[in-house]
Amino acid sequence: MPDQPSDYPLPSEADVDSARRGFMQTALITVGATQLPLQAAQAAATPPPAAVPARPLTLNINGKDHPLSLEPRVTLLDALRESAGLTGTKKGCDRGQCGACTVLVDGRRINACLTLAIMHQGAKITTIEGIAQGEQLAPIQAAFIEHDAFQCGYCTPGQICSAVACIDEIRAGTASAVTPDVREQVVAFTNPEIRERMSGNLCRCGAYNNIVAAIRTTAKA
Repeated sequence: MPDQPSDYPLPSEADVDSARRGFMQTALITVGATQLPLQAAQAAATPPPAAVPARPLTLNINGKDHPLSLEPRVTLLDALRESAGLTGTKKGCDRGQCGACTVLVDGRRINACLTLAIMHQGAKITTIEGIAQGEQLAPIQAAFIEHDAFQCGYCTPGQICSAVACIDEIRAGTASAVTPDVREQVVAFTNPEIRERMSGNLCRCGAYNNIVAAIRTTAKA
């Protein structure tokens, strides 16, 4: 028997695609609806996190004792900015990559965002607010202005604190990864030495050459 033409036309590709999308959307909605009661039950069964009580501690910042009450999980950066009111220390990446939050603890530079405030009770903490001598700028601060070693200025507090430690390290003869001979007691203030020691402080404005020049000027003085 010869084929007879169908009374119903075949669906077009657009109709097939539309039907397929409709089926997938319906399936996803159905699966999601079945999961909602389970997720709600799990959320109800999970107890809320227990509150961590604040503890009294005293931080010596820029030569002054600051009595504070902080949770043990508060970072030194947040303690400085939110509790001690010293907002010169900046929060950049908040994960120890940019160096904007660099401060000095017992003369050594650290990233304040990577350490807990409670760990530094009894230590001497120096922030950018403590670098100047009263109303007179410190030599490194004056050198930054002289050499135009900043543009937006957001990273500058961390750069200056790090520069202070950089100069102290070189003067003390502490070797770095680029020191030609680690047995030498004297380390030269060369551009590679300064750049290596300042490599943890990023400047999105790209003022690196001027920062190095400011450090060299301060070291010579």
